[in-house]
Amino acid sequence: MSTVQRPDVEFSEFRKRLNLRIRHAVGLTQDPLPMCVDPELSYMPVDGVARLVHGDLSTMIIGGLGSLFLQMLHPRAMAGVAQHSRYQNDALGRLLQTANFIGHTTYGSSTQAYLDIERVLAVHETVRGVADDGEAYFANDPHLLAWVHACEASMFLAAYQQYGRVRLSAAEADAYVREMSRLARDLGTENPPMTTAELWAQLEAFRPELRLSVDGEEARSFVDDGFVQGWNQKQAHRLFVRSSYGLMPEWARDQLGVATSPLTRAVLITPASHVLCGFVRRFVPPTQRSVA
Repeated sequence: MSTVQRPDVEFSEFRKRLNLRIRHAVGLTQDPLPMCVDPELSYMPVDGVARLVHGDLSTMIIGGLGSLFLQMLHPRAMAGVAQHSRYQNDALGRLLQTANFIGHTTYGSSTQAYLDIERVLAVHETVRGVADDGEAYFANDPHLLAWVHACEASMFLAAYQQYGRVRLSAAEADAYVREMSRLARDLGTENPPMTTAELWAQLEAFRPELRLSVDGEEARSFVDDGFVQGWNQKQAHRLFVRSSYGLMPEWARDQLGVATSPLTRAVLITPASHVLCGFVRRFVPPTQRSVA
């Protein structure tokens, strides 16, 4: 005698399958790290804004893309990536490494976070060379670390402010920057920004050093074209990329050569991205903050 599954059971199974498909499409092939909920042991505040911002997969994808594009504008940072990584051969693998680092430092214990930080610093010790303008670079240079931190923190925050599940107050946005300053300092950044105003001012201060190098052009085209498989995934990637452009300052879009009209962003890209983010959240629910 055959049995018929209840609709709620069928939907639950469908939701699990789609959750895995979405996560695997962006390189998340491992189960999330168990969350540390002990305020005494946790690296980040258990009730902090970082856990809210970093727990939304859809906005982290958009913010992560924005961060990558911004980082491409620094010729020495880009030279280090081009000369010392295989990002085009294993893009999803690099995404998984980055996601694990963010996950461990956001949701893990201080012990776990410091192990990951030490591992990153050890890898960076070998990332040295000369950029196309003859300038030497070193991945653990506090100045370059400050640039990378500013790109990541500003874009993750901007993506959540634009597309996140809840609206952040100005105080919460400043709290996010403050929480992230600990990670920046532990990685070797000197005097990291403590407010959103200081964060955006730091990005502006780097402008005289920025340009799109040949390596940067190649990386921009690679990320823009997409490295995911399947028609649906490619369309989602294309929309997320366009959304990430809108997070950046106008001068950065101009330097990257990816300027789009404000009308196109307002009428097409932003509304469609809100819908896509809502779809992703339905099947990959955001991480909830603990209460200290």
